[in-house]
Amino acid sequence: MEKYAHDSVVPQKDSSLSKKEQVADMFDNIAFRYDFLNRFLSAGIDITWRKKAIKQLSSLQPKKILDVATGTADVALMTHDILKPNNIIGIDISEGMLNLGREKIAAKGLQNVIQLYQGDSENIDFEDNSFDAITVAFGVRNFQNLLKGLQEMKRVLQPGGKLVVLEFSKPKNSVFKQFYNLYMNVIAPSFGKLFAKNKDAYQYLNDSVQAFPEGQTFLNIMHEAGFTQTYLKSLSLGICTIYCGVK
Repeated sequence: MEKYAHDSVVPQKDSSLSKKEQVADMFDNIAFRYDFLNRFLSAGIDITWRKKAIKQLSSLQPKKILDVATGTADVALMTHDILKPNNIIGIDISEGMLNLGREKIAAKGLQNVIQLYQGDSENIDFEDNSFDAITVAFGVRNFQNLLKGLQEMKRVLQPGGKLVVLEFSKPKNSVFKQFYNLYMNVIAPSFGKLFAKNKDAYQYLNDSVQAFPEGQTFLNIMHEAGFTQTYLKSLSLGICTIYCGVK
């Protein structure tokens, strides 16, 4: 199956573990600081990005939603607030992140609506046509096989169901790009080391963003995976992009 450059970008180049295993370990290690660093490093704008992504599903009014790479369940909880579906299932390969997500869900008394499971985005443990919609925020970059992950998400979507992907991208404006590169190469890894005691994780963030097939290229891969009616929306001068497609 075709590989993309980002498929082989890993947190630790000298490790014998697969990308999937490395990513799970990395998120287990930074889980305790993940939410804080997200808010801090994005100055809180990541919340706006997530809300805009979720609102791409407003007209569909989905009742059953899968949140892939759910992490600490930020998107799952926001989706509940915005769309009020009957059921949200979140899957992630990091048990450390899921445990924090479950605590947040329990604190809001939403265990009957939102359930989290350890799961692999490239082998989703649900029947064909199980969900009305799928969300994945900042997760597709971590897939070991991007095309396979997209095909698997399409498989578990109902016909007419919609996939919404939120992912980092690179700004086009040349002046802003210089600030952005400084930030991603130097500042984010330094704060990652300071607060999460893990510089590799935030260096990997930059490396995987640089290698990711963004923009129209990613829409082409969605087409290859079988999605139709694809479109993208660029956010915050291009540092983040929403991608959507329908089964």
